Amino acid sequence: MTTTVVMVHGIRTSATMWRAQREHLAARDVPSIAVDLPGHGTRMAETFTLEAAFATIDDAVRRAAERGRVLLAGHSMGGLLSIEYVGGEERPPVDGFIAASCTAIPRGLGLRTYRTLALGFDRLPGRGARISEWVLDRTLPAETRADFGAGGYAYDAQDVALRSLSVLDLLAALRRIEVPTWFVNGQYDQLRLNERLFASLVPHSELIVVPRTSHLVTAMRPRVFNAVLDLALATLEAAPPAS
Repeated sequence: MTTTVVMVHGIRTSATMWRAQREHLAARDVPSIAVDLPGHGTRMAETFTLEAAFATIDDAVRRAAERGRVLLAGHSMGGLLSIEYVGGEERPPVDGFIAASCTAIPRGLGLRTYRTLALGFDRLPGRGARISEWVLDRTLPAETRADFGAGGYAYDAQDVALRSLSVLDLLAALRRIEVPTWFVNGQYDQLRLNERLFASLVPHSELIVVPRTSHLVTAMRPRVFNAVLDLALATLEAAPPAS
C-alpha cells in the first residue's frame, strides 16, 4: 500500500524548507506533499488564521489518503498545528506522525517572551534579515542553506500566527493521538521544554534527540531526519492494514 508523506513547515518559512526530504523520498519513489500555510510562501498575501491553516493540512491529508496511508510531518509551528490536528476529536486519516521541534506549550510567559523578541527583531533595519542570514550561514550545511528562505520570509504573518497558537489545547490533543508518533528535537532546541511530557501522553511514541543540533533539525541534519522518515515509513509498511 502506498504511503504519502504530508509536510507542514514552521513559522516564517515555507514548503521549500522540505526540499532535502522531498528529494530523498522521491529517490525512494515515495510521494510527498509539502503545503504552504496561509501568510507563508506562495500564500504570502493571505492572512494567517488557524481555521485556514487547519483546512490546508486537512485538504493535503485527505488528498493523500485517497492513495493509501498518510505519514504527517510537521516542524515547529507546523508541528504544533499538526498535534492539534492529529489529536482532534474526530480522528483524521493519518497513519503515522512526526512532530519535529514542537514540544513546548505555546502559552504564558514563554510565548510572550518569544513574541516580544520576534517583534523587537522585526524592528531592526531590514527586519533583522542580515542577522538571520549570518546565523543560517554558520549553522546550516551548504546542501540545505538556501532551502529555509527560498520561499521568502513571512514577516507579516509571524506575530498573528504566534498569538493564535495560545488557544491550542495540546495536552488534550496529545492524549487522543493513537498512531505511531516520533517526537524529534535538536539537542539545543529551545522548544524541548516539555518533550518528556509530550512523549508520555502518546502511547505509541518515541522521543529522538539529535546531538549538536538546533531548532532547525530538518535542515541542520537532513540525513538524520531522512532516516527518521525511513523509520516511520518502515513502521507503517510493517503494520497490518486498517480494518
